[in-house]
Amino acid sequence: MRIASSLLLMGIAAPAFAALNIFACTPEWGALAKELGGDRVTVYNATTALQDPHRIEARPSLIARARSADLAVCTGAELEVGWMPLVQTQSGNRKIQAGQRGFVEATDFVELIEKPTRLDRSLGDIHAAGNPHIHLDPRNIAAVAVGLGERMAELDGANKAYFGERTQSFLARWGEARARWEQVAAPLRGTAVVVHHRNISYLIAWLGMREVGTLEPKPGLPPSSASLTELLSTLRKTPAKMVLRAAYNDARPSQWLSERAGVPAVMLPYTVGGTDAAKDLFSLYDDTLARLLEASR
Repeated sequence: MRIASSLLLMGIAAPAFAALNIFACTPEWGALAKELGGDRVTVYNATTALQDPHRIEARPSLIARARSADLAVCTGAELEVGWMPLVQTQSGNRKIQAGQRGFVEATDFVELIEKPTRLDRSLGDIHAAGNPHIHLDPRNIAAVAVGLGERMAELDGANKAYFGERTQSFLARWGEARARWEQVAAPLRGTAVVVHHRNISYLIAWLGMREVGTLEPKPGLPPSSASLTELLSTLRKTPAKMVLRAAYNDARPSQWLSERAGVPAVMLPYTVGGTDAAKDLFSLYDDTLARLLEASR
C-alpha cells in the first residue's frame, strides 16, 4: 500500500513531458513551432540569428539533437543543403529523412521569388528553386503555419485538437498584426534601398520598397573595394535611402557605403534573436519595421 501510494505521488509530481520533439534548422521555424505547439512540444534551434544559415557546420551536438527528433523543420530550397543532409544521415533517425513525414521544408508551402533563369556557378551561390529567405513576408509565415500545424497534428494524434486550436489562434493574432504592420509601414512604400545579400527580398517585396543595389557583387561573394566603389558610383545616379544588412552579415561593407553615400546603414534582426527586441515572431516584425521607419525619417 505504501509503495503504491509512493508511486502515485511520484506520478503526480512528475513533470509533463512534451509529446513532440522538434529540431528547427533556423530560429524563425523554432519560434513558429513553439507558437503552434505550446507546452506539448520541445524545440531545439540548430542555429542562431548571428549565424549565416548557408554556412553551418554539422557538429556532433547537432547530430545528437537530430537523433532524438520526431520532427525536423527547415527552410528548404537548398538553404541548408551544405549541412542538414549530413546531420540527417549521421543521426540515423529515419523519422526526419527527406521524404519522410517527420521532415518539413517551409518553402514547400509558398511561392518562391527570384527564380534563376540560368543555372551557372559563375553567377555565385544561386538557388535553383528561387530565393529561400521566405520568412520576412508575414503572408508566408501564415502559409507555413497551416502546413506545419497539420503535420504536427498528424505526427501526434493525441494532441491534434490542441495543435489545431493553437494554429487557429496564432493565425487570428497574426492576421491582426499583419494589418497593423501594413498600416504602420505605408510610408516605406517606394523607398530605395541597398542590401548586403538578397536575404530580405521578401520583406522588400511585401513593403513595396525598391532594391537599387547589392553589396555582394554576386550572391555569396564578399564585397570587394572595387565592387563597393562601383556601387557607390551607381548610387550617385540612382540614390538610395538606406543600406540594409541582416544581423549576421559583416557590418563593415554597409558602413563603408553609408559613410560615402551619406545614407544610414541599418542592421535588421533578420530572424528571432537578431536583436534584444526580436524575442519572437511578432516582435521580430515590430523591431524590423521600427528600424526601417526610424532610418527613413
